[in-house]
Amino acid sequence: MDIYLLAIMVLGFAAVSLIAYRLLAFRGSGKGYAGYDVGACRTIGSREVQEDSYGIVEDGDGIMAVLADGMGNSYGGRIAGRVAVEAFEDMFRDSGAFYNPQYYFRKAFHAANRNILECLNGERGAASVAAVLIKNRKLYYAAVGNVKVAVYRNDELVPITSGHTISVLARQKYMEGKLTRQTAVSLLEQHRTYNYVGQDGFRDIEFFDVPVTLYGGEYVVLLSDGMYEGASWREIEECLSGKGNCSDKALELTELINSRIDEDVDNASIVILQVA
Repeated sequence: MDIYLLAIMVLGFAAVSLIAYRLLAFRGSGKGYAGYDVGACRTIGSREVQEDSYGIVEDGDGIMAVLADGMGNSYGGRIAGRVAVEAFEDMFRDSGAFYNPQYYFRKAFHAANRNILECLNGERGAASVAAVLIKNRKLYYAAVGNVKVAVYRNDELVPITSGHTISVLARQKYMEGKLTRQTAVSLLEQHRTYNYVGQDGFRDIEFFDVPVTLYGGEYVVLLSDGMYEGASWREIEECLSGKGNCSDKALELTELINSRIDEDVDNASIVILQVA
């Protein structure tokens, strides 16, 4: 074989492999999820390790989705993200979980925290995690860290979780009168996550006060910070308002992130669910 032809074939194979590695899509399209259209996608961005992970569990009574954004040195973040998702998948395979979402959310978060600590055994690794459960057109959610949960309806994507970042904490403490305005303002650009699974003494979980009522047609969206920082809120809204199923939309937004790969692009992930 001609050496130049061989070189072209090798380069072509490498390019295809790189694209497949950077862009990992879950094709839901409602198949296997009765009453729901589901799509999820993630990209490694410009990082060396993919630390994001997601999972979906369906029960006869509803559907649960979880998204984890790992953090840590070397492969610690990747392991933490995967371990967290597995804890939620294991917990919500119990049919009783769909009858008591808050109790099982709490159990899953504490199982994720415990399993990460045990698995990494002192190595650095943790994860931000958000999970949603939809049953009888009611949306239940819980979150730790900076993964966002949002609902798209009436042409607007509305975040329903606040997150556990320094900026959010500064706003809360200012409203409580525990920080001066000047100090709070100085912290508003601090997006560092202060709460996550994979730490001793973990206990703070952001829960729903009351479940969100869904009327049909809404999109429930879970986004890692790489997704909502890599794409503007308006770009995400425009994608959700367009044509295509949830898988198409998840892939479109992930490809948008990949189109900016020359920039410093973080891992980015999204899970989209739509109630029929």
